[in-house]
Amino acid sequence: MGFRCGIVGLPNVGKSTLFNALTSTALAAAENYPFCTIEPNVGQVPVPDPRVHALARLAGSAKLVPAVMTFVDIAGLVRGAAAGEGLGNRFLAHIREVDAIIHVLRCFDDGNVTHVEGRVDPLADAETVDTELMLADLESVERRLAATEKRHQGGEKELKGQVQLLRKVAEALRQGRPARGVALSAEEARPFRELQLLTAKPVLYVANVAEAEAAGGNELSRQVETMAAAQGAGCIVVSCRIEAELASLEPAERQSFLADLGLAEPGLDRLIRAGYALLDLITFFTNGPKEARAWTVPRGTRARAAAGRIHTDFERGFIAAETINFDDYAAAGGEQKAKEAGRMRLEGADYLVRDGDIILFRFNV
Repeated sequence: MGFRCGIVGLPNVGKSTLFNALTSTALAAAENYPFCTIEPNVGQVPVPDPRVHALARLAGSAKLVPAVMTFVDIAGLVRGAAAGEGLGNRFLAHIREVDAIIHVLRCFDDGNVTHVEGRVDPLADAETVDTELMLADLESVERRLAATEKRHQGGEKELKGQVQLLRKVAEALRQGRPARGVALSAEEARPFRELQLLTAKPVLYVANVAEAEAAGGNELSRQVETMAAAQGAGCIVVSCRIEAELASLEPAERQSFLADLGLAEPGLDRLIRAGYALLDLITFFTNGPKEARAWTVPRGTRARAAAGRIHTDFERGFIAAETINFDDYAAAGGEQKAKEAGRMRLEGADYLVRDGDIILFRFNV
């Protein structure tokens, strides 16, 4: 199971620089011209989580395996993408394949970096991208609606609910509202997901500022924060150039550089955690002398399904889940002492896994 965040935005806003920093590679070409990223570049990035390191120390694990997030660097969008302008068709197709959108907005002035529309206005940039995504969604929904209405009028009465849903979504899009803002009934949630709409995906805005503004942001980044708050979206402020430079440094140099900039941690750590939260993911752990490992599941996952995340045999032959919360485990100083203190619980297949659970699955196949 993978969880993919697509990095999107207009050309030359810092997408590929951010991706390079995230993956600590030069996989994405970050040259100063539109469409330098033609195919999506994909990188897996460890999720910063000190708990897995502590768990490995306490358990004496020989190996440590963190949770990972997958980031996809997607070619820059331009006005008219929904009608096929620029690399629009590829851009839209690649967004359909990700679970969430990391929308990078340019909040810095630099005469050496070309802006595809000749100005620095992050709110206008956001509107350009959002409009193209909504236009693409509207075309898709109207096409479905016409076909579904025809079938409904032809006697397929069971399609009434689907027609009503499509009409509701189409009206929102016509009004310039993304699909994720449409109020849904419990019955509509599943068919809505099956529409696979671009504007139904959760969004995190990244305000890319100049190096000197990384700690406090600027007026443009504050405008982005206000816009995100109004939409109920996330927003973080980073300097992609600083993050790229940090990624090339040794750990000791990195901490010194951060301190000089007045930053407590890399912006990328905040970005990865924000992406994790955007997808409403949680982490559970398994541990032993061979390895301590972090596993990622959506919030609300039950124990049997979480067991299947490790191996299908665990899910198929599930018996029980021996569970200790990480805080109890750490406070006791390890598994055995936590058990002696009565902190281990025996949970059944329908137990809702919690963030920080350390689980030993009992199974029989």
